[in-house]
Amino acid sequence: MIKEYKTIREIASPLMIVEHVEGVTYDELGEIELPSGQKRRCKVLEVEGDRAVVQLFESAQGINLAESKVRFLGHPQQLAVSEDMLGRVFNGMGEPIDGGPAILADAHKDINGLPMNPAARAYPAEFIQTGVSTIDGLNTLVRGQKLPIFSGSGLPHAALAAQIARQARVLGDNETFAVVFAAIGITFEESEFFINDFRRTGAIDRTVVFSNLANDPAVERIATPRVALTAAEYLAFEKDMQVLVILTDITNYAEALREVSAAKKEVPGRRGYPGYLYTDLATLYERAGRRQGKKGSITMIPILTMPEDDKTHPIPDLTGYITEGQIILSRDLHRKGIVPPVDVLPSLSRLKDKGIGVGKTREDHAGTMNQLFAAYSRGKDAKELMTILGEAALSEDDKLFAKFADEFERRYVSQGNSTNRSIQETLDLGWELLKILPRRELKRIKPEMIEKYLPKEE
Repeated sequence: MIKEYKTIREIASPLMIVEHVEGVTYDELGEIELPSGQKRRCKVLEVEGDRAVVQLFESAQGINLAESKVRFLGHPQQLAVSEDMLGRVFNGMGEPIDGGPAILADAHKDINGLPMNPAARAYPAEFIQTGVSTIDGLNTLVRGQKLPIFSGSGLPHAALAAQIARQARVLGDNETFAVVFAAIGITFEESEFFINDFRRTGAIDRTVVFSNLANDPAVERIATPRVALTAAEYLAFEKDMQVLVILTDITNYAEALREVSAAKKEVPGRRGYPGYLYTDLATLYERAGRRQGKKGSITMIPILTMPEDDKTHPIPDLTGYITEGQIILSRDLHRKGIVPPVDVLPSLSRLKDKGIGVGKTREDHAGTMNQLFAAYSRGKDAKELMTILGEAALSEDDKLFAKFADEFERRYVSQGNSTNRSIQETLDLGWELLKILPRRELKRIKPEMIEKYLPKEE
């Protein structure tokens, strides 16, 4: 029997205090019934004796303290899951918003799933092809990895996110690939861009979209990534799919966490974010990975905009500790018209060595990757020297490296948002560019690889 309470004592949106409650537990879902019969949802944040602090999912407007009723539902927030979710668009709470029917649920899952037990993890080892050369060739994404994209305000991370969601695939015949795309606190315009892009290209058929808009409640923003990961866990570990989860924008999630923390009058940590921000982000990121004995996997690409392009800001800083690398977008490259403007040198995939080589990509991958990094770095140094001392101060080799750096940015890094390159095309393009350099400078590649793959002079 579900009890009803008419003992609301105080409301300080988004929080509400209910007194004289019995048997109520942390994270339990509740329902508020207004005198008009309208219902709104809430969840329990704290229980102290017979008092419960609950968090409202919607506005507190119209809630009459004396007349409104609260009932607690005996379970935490859940998501109805089914394979029918593929091709559908949901709001941040997991309710369909695409005009289609409600999901016929195979199961109802608690959205606060647990991070994966480290002892049950299988090591990430298989290559995922995104079709983006700077990721596939130089910062390779591996199945089960967490590889964030660090962007800045105004940089085209949304277009890159849509491109990866559209193009990503696993190499292998008997693999089912799915994308779970969660947009957190974005504008209506951005939301329409993603949904229309997926529909136009047909990518929607293998994608589950969760869209939380900037004008939706902060509490929903906190739930959105958890709802998305619950759907991903179902598809990966119960339906044996290889799932790519893209979360954009984690910064909006952290801002919502700060807003709710301030309403609870918690002691703030760095820059006003709650002291448990690291732990909270880890509860999201650590739900990705591969499980022993399971065919499916969850690979995660969280996207976050760094306030003032500051890599030491708490959100990118803490994200860097939990995840395995980062892809960094550059404002300078963006100004030059390079799309996508991936800054290759500070970007890193800590697991790239595990997903490349014979049987995964190609035998020459590791050598060409190291040579391209080294040559681009030297080329950028040569260009800086040229700016200070003039071209006459450069040696002939340095001039070739400077030319290589320009060509590398123009042809390898810049590929537009609609070019989908296979890993073979990416590797061949790398060799094409290395041909600019004297053969004696290719010190990071085995001589037999140079013989086999370096294009011959015509």
